[in-house]
Amino acid sequence: MKILAVDDETLALSRLVRLLGELGYTDVATANDPIEALTMAAKERYDLYLLDISMPGMSGLELADRLLQIDSGSFVIFQTAYSEYALEAFGSGGIDYLLKPVDRPSLQKSLARVEGYLRTVPEEGKKLLGKSGSSIYLVEPDDIFYIRADLDEVIVRIKETDVYLKRKISDLEELLHGRNFFRIHRSIIVNVDRIRSMESVEQSKLRISFVGIDSTVTSSKDGAKDFREYLERWSL
Repeated sequence: MKILAVDDETLALSRLVRLLGELGYTDVATANDPIEALTMAAKERYDLYLLDISMPGMSGLELADRLLQIDSGSFVIFQTAYSEYALEAFGSGGIDYLLKPVDRPSLQKSLARVEGYLRTVPEEGKKLLGKSGSSIYLVEPDDIFYIRADLDEVIVRIKETDVYLKRKISDLEELLHGRNFFRIHRSIIVNVDRIRSMESVEQSKLRISFVGIDSTVTSSKDGAKDFREYLERWSL
């Protein structure tokens, strides 16, 4: 898990990094102010942001909002010396908050929660967990129209919005095997049950539209050939 810890108090930041190391988290970057954190987040992707709430110039709550605009698939844990910030922390997209000085058991519990979210898989009867902006979504596989790979995450299209998951598309292809999903392109999986129509486009590719949404996706040439064969077998 890749972490960015942000705190204007150097000693508190050093202590946090030490605790993370003791818990086995060594892929940790640090920033002493919000502007530095934003610059770093624009260049690299992080799974988790550990943010102090009270910082000069920009609060951790404001920073979280801007960081999640850069990467809505990331998670945020706030640190604060004041428990009254708890509701604001959750309202700003945080999945947890830690009271300073942060202790090892509390930090470990919060990190385990994030790890659990990152490992969420769509087993039968279970849901995919992802994010859209500051909202967390539990997605039923049957509600998915299509999945599109985007760098080191995937975008899952449901009726209301795009939901971002920290998963590889190959992982989801395996997890959804047997549920009438088909990979029509190296970066696109479609829910066959959600397809409204298909039309041939250049180079024998297929442009696919869906029931209930305006979006379309286009297959690769090889993907179109394989999908036609799949549909022929499926319709028998």
